[in-house]
Amino acid sequence: MASNTSNSERSYQHFSVSVYWALHKIVGSPHQVAMRRDLLDIVNILDNHTRAIVVSSCISGSSGEGFRLNDSDVDIINWPNNHRVIWDLSQVQYYNVRKCGLIVADSSDSPPGYTLLCLPKLNTWLSNNILFSCIRMNDRYYVSSCLHKEYMSSLVLSDSVIHGPCNLHVSRHFDFDHANCFACDFWSPSASTWIDRCHSHSWPKPRVVHDIITSGCHVVAVGHRLGNHQDNEWRISFSKAEKRLVHTMNHCQFLSYGLLKLFLNEVINFESNDESKLLCSYHVKTAIFWMLQENIMSQWNPQNLLECFWVCFKLILKWVYEGVCPNFFIPESNMFLTKIYGHSQVMLLTQLFTLYENGLSCLLLSPSIRSFIVKINHISTLLHGIDESFLISEADFDKELFQEIEKNDPSSLHNDFGGHRRVLYQIEKMMSFPLSEYHLVMLQKYASEILQRTAFLVYMFTSYKIHTEVNKNKAIYISDKISCRMLKLASKLGSISAKLYLAMYYYQTCRYSKALSIIKMANLKVSKPFPVHMFNIDPDSYMEAVGGRSLSTKFRKVVANKVQLLIDTAYINELVVEQLSALQNGEERIFIPPLVLSLMLELLCNRHLDTVRAQKALNDLRALVHDDQGTHIPPVLRDISWQILGICQQITEHLQDALYSYQQSLKQLPVSNITNATLIRIIILIYRLLFPDKCS
Repeated sequence: MASNTSNSERSYQHFSVSVYWALHKIVGSPHQVAMRRDLLDIVNILDNHTRAIVVSSCISGSSGEGFRLNDSDVDIINWPNNHRVIWDLSQVQYYNVRKCGLIVADSSDSPPGYTLLCLPKLNTWLSNNILFSCIRMNDRYYVSSCLHKEYMSSLVLSDSVIHGPCNLHVSRHFDFDHANCFACDFWSPSASTWIDRCHSHSWPKPRVVHDIITSGCHVVAVGHRLGNHQDNEWRISFSKAEKRLVHTMNHCQFLSYGLLKLFLNEVINFESNDESKLLCSYHVKTAIFWMLQENIMSQWNPQNLLECFWVCFKLILKWVYEGVCPNFFIPESNMFLTKIYGHSQVMLLTQLFTLYENGLSCLLLSPSIRSFIVKINHISTLLHGIDESFLISEADFDKELFQEIEKNDPSSLHNDFGGHRRVLYQIEKMMSFPLSEYHLVMLQKYASEILQRTAFLVYMFTSYKIHTEVNKNKAIYISDKISCRMLKLASKLGSISAKLYLAMYYYQTCRYSKALSIIKMANLKVSKPFPVHMFNIDPDSYMEAVGGRSLSTKFRKVVANKVQLLIDTAYINELVVEQLSALQNGEERIFIPPLVLSLMLELLCNRHLDTVRAQKALNDLRALVHDDQGTHIPPVLRDISWQILGICQQITEHLQDALYSYQQSLKQLPVSNITNATLIRIIILIYRLLFPDKCS
């Protein structure tokens, strides 16, 4: 009997640790999660310095918490800095009403967790988004949540759909929820019991509680479905507090949260569409918070991970049975009230109870968990511990890091000298802070990109204004000196691809030999097997080249990012048509594989210096575009790559080949949105083929 018990315990422990390491692979290691959060912190800080301190924003949702699951959502909340919500008129003393519009929260006739927003007469001014959202009730003016959402949605140029309190933006690249809200500098009185609970429990720690309270909260534009003023009420949001609480979790707690999210999405909601889903990740997060505060689990470690999951699952089952899910900050607010009741409650309870009867084996219904457990169980030393390198190598970790850096671009940094100056100043200021290595690499990338953009803006501005200058040569000289210095510094700070911006500038200003020297250096690095491209990395070559070196050095030496051409910035004349085409289709930038652009520039420069080398560059470009299997040209950038090959062939009078390349560009996924440019070039090319005498 003792032997059977011992075997059962060993099997349970084996399964628990297997799930733990599977989650390490799916959710991420402590270093991966910390890296994701650090990079988003930098994005938040610098983006908020590009808006002239008019609007602040915060990235929340699963991505902000550190998850990178298939369904991880990106929630961006924006709030104006010149308006504030206060809870009573005594708080007016802390504001200058001539510079800040005040809104008073009135929760007297609203369900717990909701409020009306009243406009006091003391305001000397209010912005348009407030004035256009006003309604009159009982001789007082209120800000309507419904009207506010409609007004803010009308200001968005891209297609979006109202989704709860947010505008859901759907694009080819990713989807994100964008919520326009108002900030409250003071903690909500309706959540005061949360402070009392924190004082009597061990989680979260007093310092965290203090930081959360002093950060205040927000109100978002959505009313209670059963409230008296559904179209006008606002929900009190604690998204910043929730994000901070998730960040205070240890890694085992975070993995438990991730396991519940996986189980919810891949098992409970597997056959449900968005409208029919009754349970959501917010309910799961709430359950984890309650467990941590009530100290239901005394220990969180790999050996009892399954027990943690099971206790939390039973808590959710209990809530569904009772029809009550208490909000973590305002327990009087029942989050099941408007959705999980009656028939839907019975159906969900039946589903969850069936899973409960199956015991912990129900975890194997998750495809992600099941597939990784099968792989991990091949390791005979599992119970003796697995080094993290088993799950993610240095090369794979660096690949994810550089991909995270690649997709987090500076926003609101187009033709805006003021925004560039503010961000560069903030970067210089932050360099004196104690920063992680991830922070430093992100700042390095930001600085490089801003310097590139500013350099071309200076060039554009000088070219446009040059006719008004008395001493034109001096103006051109000064402008050129500034742009060159910026681009040289950007190439030192940035990745391999950053050198190509300097090469484009030299080509555009007719310094072909200098451009070719830059292109030669870039080609040597980009064509080697170790550069980190968007989707590819050769671990062995990578480790041999830069293994063990600092992330900053790796970023400069081996990362070959996509080259970005902003639509509102002139780079080289040969690609202006493509930029205009993308602009017509609502794009903000065009991405080009670095080796494709490098070979294009090599051909363009050598046309003026050495026709033999120009032909060789064209042959190399043709071989690359025709034969590359995703090593240097990712599938999503094949349309622009074929287009560039066609442009080069047309310039060198290989007209039939150019026509074929343009046709191939039309057959690719239209990711770059340059179809109009391709059609224009085809029409011009056909005209030249049909009437060569008229075009001579």
